[in-house]
Amino acid sequence: MQRSPSRWGIQGGLLGLMALPGMAAAADFDGAQLSAVWGIPFAGILLSIALAPLLLPHFWHHHYGKVAAAWSLAFLVPFAAVFGAGVAGGNLVHALLAEYIPFIVLLTALFTVSGGIYIRGNLHGSPGLNTSILAIGAVLASFMGTTGASMLMIRPLIRANDNRKHVAHVVVFFIFIVSNAGGSLTPLGDPPLFLGFLKGVDFFWTVKHIFPESLFLIGSLLAIFFALDSWFYHRKEEVLPVDPTPDSRQIGFDGVVNFVLLAAVVALVLMSGIWKSPVSFHVAGTEIGLPGLVRDAGLVLITLLSLKLTPANVHHDNQFGWGPMIEVAKLFAGIFLTIIPVIAMLKAGVNGPFGAVVSAVTKPDGSPDVMMYFWITGLLSSFLDNAPTYLVFFNTAGGDPQVLMTTLAPTLAAISAGAVFMGANSYIGNAPNLMVKSIAEERGVKMPSFFGYMLWSCAVLIPLFVFMTLIWFR
Repeated sequence: MQRSPSRWGIQGGLLGLMALPGMAAAADFDGAQLSAVWGIPFAGILLSIALAPLLLPHFWHHHYGKVAAAWSLAFLVPFAAVFGAGVAGGNLVHALLAEYIPFIVLLTALFTVSGGIYIRGNLHGSPGLNTSILAIGAVLASFMGTTGASMLMIRPLIRANDNRKHVAHVVVFFIFIVSNAGGSLTPLGDPPLFLGFLKGVDFFWTVKHIFPESLFLIGSLLAIFFALDSWFYHRKEEVLPVDPTPDSRQIGFDGVVNFVLLAAVVALVLMSGIWKSPVSFHVAGTEIGLPGLVRDAGLVLITLLSLKLTPANVHHDNQFGWGPMIEVAKLFAGIFLTIIPVIAMLKAGVNGPFGAVVSAVTKPDGSPDVMMYFWITGLLSSFLDNAPTYLVFFNTAGGDPQVLMTTLAPTLAAISAGAVFMGANSYIGNAPNLMVKSIAEERGVKMPSFFGYMLWSCAVLIPLFVFMTLIWFR
């Protein structure tokens, strides 16, 4: 998913939390004290996202935020009762300040800025054009993030195909390629790689070590998509007799100021990873670093500037609305809270309830099992936050970036590839997945259900991952 690891601080309303007793170091709660039962609220919210839109569509559409809040309370209230309000409050503050707020601020900035760029004119969604758009999006994703590339490219792609009967497969492959696999080459592309960069992994290490894997996955997906889209395209009555988008405007860009703002977003994210400052604050045991404060304040400013400077007609032409952003914000608030015990149990290693999972990545002789690192990191990243999942296995492999970049390079490559590539396995594996789905549905595309989407990922992605395992991750 697109999450930033740095800290966010709002001094006025949160200063009082610094004085609350029992909350210091609460974020370092030992997951070995928990049982797997504490993962039920997280499983509940995942099942709600998967089943409620299918079984109770009207209820879900109007009350998904309340459902997410209910599952959050189902974790927080018993947790506070058993372990104390201080521990519960400290973990809540840590989840909000260290993870959720930076995540949602970055997503909002990318969503707003990308939504202020309108590619005018009418592109016609032939297999060749669609494949080209996916390829361009894949390249952009490693430089402007999977969220930025997804929000920039999904609207013109949908508009280009609005004269076709079958569009869902186009969006599904867009999620596979642009929203996930394309972000695999630099720390700017996907949060797990950015976390590795903060831990000391060289900026260009990933492109040097998983470029063949990325090229294979993206190239294979583009080839499969071209064949599938060609089959749909040449079916009788696939193309509607009247194109809803007229050919009256010359191809070009409106809202070009947002390209400058987009570059500023990338610069701020990169700055927060490079700039090391001793200045920091502590709120209820959560560190708030100055680089993160500067970055997030800058992102809020960029969001406001984009809304101010983008002409109204651009937002109108782009059908820009806050619906997808609100949906992601509400659902991921619940996910970020209910995931607290799950991540804590994983961090407990072999001593925690999920000790068998951690033990599975180590061979009997004590050496790392590269294949298991790839698959377990990937499968957990399909449903958990891929950024902390990356960190768990980064630390399980020793946590020394110099050793991981050299002696254990195959292990770090497996962790990196698993975290980034397999975020495409479900709608919640990476934040752009859900945003793209929401935008597509707003524009009338009938997207697969949660499990319907997973049928696509199992049929297309899993065989490719198996093939990659046989070549690179044995």
